[in-house]
Amino acid sequence: MGRTHDPTPAVTYRELTDRNGRVYRVGETDRDLLGHSRKIMIYLPWVAMMAISVFEYAYGSAEDTLSEAHGWTQSNTFWILSVWVFFQAGVAFPAGWLREHGILTARRAMYIGSGLALCGFLSLSHTSNVLLAILGFGVLGGVGCGFIYATCINSVGKWFPERRGGKTGFVNGGFAYGAVPFVFLFNYAFDTSNYQGVLDAIGVYVLIVVAVCAWFFRDPPKNWWPADHDPLLRAGASKTAAALDKNPPAARQYAPMEAMRTGMLPLMWLLIVMTAGVSIFGISFQVPFAKEVGFGPMVAASSMGVMSIINGVGRGFIGWLSDRWGRKSTLIFVIVVLGLAQFGVLWAGNIRNQALFLAFAFISGFGGGAFYPMFAALTPDYFGENHNATNYGIAYSGKLVSGLFGGGLGAMAVDAWGYDGAYLLAGGISLLAAALAFFLHRPGVPRTKDIVPNHHAAGREMA
Repeated sequence: MGRTHDPTPAVTYRELTDRNGRVYRVGETDRDLLGHSRKIMIYLPWVAMMAISVFEYAYGSAEDTLSEAHGWTQSNTFWILSVWVFFQAGVAFPAGWLREHGILTARRAMYIGSGLALCGFLSLSHTSNVLLAILGFGVLGGVGCGFIYATCINSVGKWFPERRGGKTGFVNGGFAYGAVPFVFLFNYAFDTSNYQGVLDAIGVYVLIVVAVCAWFFRDPPKNWWPADHDPLLRAGASKTAAALDKNPPAARQYAPMEAMRTGMLPLMWLLIVMTAGVSIFGISFQVPFAKEVGFGPMVAASSMGVMSIINGVGRGFIGWLSDRWGRKSTLIFVIVVLGLAQFGVLWAGNIRNQALFLAFAFISGFGGGAFYPMFAALTPDYFGENHNATNYGIAYSGKLVSGLFGGGLGAMAVDAWGYDGAYLLAGGISLLAAALAFFLHRPGVPRTKDIVPNHHAAGREMA
């Protein structure tokens, strides 16, 4: 095979070092590196994320037809998706490690992911053996989507280090609302007479869309910073300056073990376990609870259909807001909203108020998705971009535990204490996570409480 053309011309750059010792590579524009505007590295990951959203957010709409066609039980279809969640989240760390050690480029990771995604849909289409479906859709499809998801999120953060909140949220949102057309397709034009053709077509669609996007994927050089922004003075356009003031760059580039030793990466992992667990609980039990209290199927279905839209749009909005409020403050706000929404869903259900139930379901969907881009942006904010694929992979792996916590333990809570106890527990866990999030701080930078004693000590030394 011939070598692909490298559009990068020989451009002079220089390296700047701030007072913390962090190095910034400046002088090269995005057009110097890519041959065009870096905005394409927002839209390409966004399109790819919308393509793979069908795996998670539309799967539930296809379950009844799959069960009828293959003779599967509800438990069978549950485990197929559960294994998918496990591998989709679990592959983020090893994929990040491979990328940062030069073994796997962004483009190659996307190519591999697109091929495995096709295998996932072909297995759902052409095998009635549950174990083969788990292997094909759950394992191979999960790994493929994990490669694509992690690559898209990390790439946009590398290309927009000065204002990554809104961009990351926009890209991340595609992973939720991108599934809406497939939800309608599975509900209205998917049955045992055509399921194989539909699933095969979707698999080919995902393959082509992701592979085309992958062709244009490329990472910037390590430590790269946009040429028209001063990383030391945090100067540039007014919006960029405000975003950097609220979300300063990491003090230095932290390798994974260094990030772990700061205590902040383990805390992020714990917060993802808690918040994603509550989110998965809401997704898993909202429709059953609606039916339990006597709401009609239209209300139950609408609460989930619109939730996916609110879930995705909320991610983009919160990412944008975090560039103005600050990442930590916005994260705490989102987690509080998620917790209070669980109490609201429970209250609206118990008083049999359909309008309130839908309203709180939408709010729950907003909170249940918006924290993902916050962690995706907060990780490079705290630990830098050079090892972000691995560091975020560690944090995102908390979703592995969340799948069990939100689904399995949620079911146990419903069995033991009913929906009242389960929803109260979920809301309480979310509020506890919000309290723990107050302990987040940027590593390597003295906090106010640490500066005060040193200030007095300096005064005594000068005297």
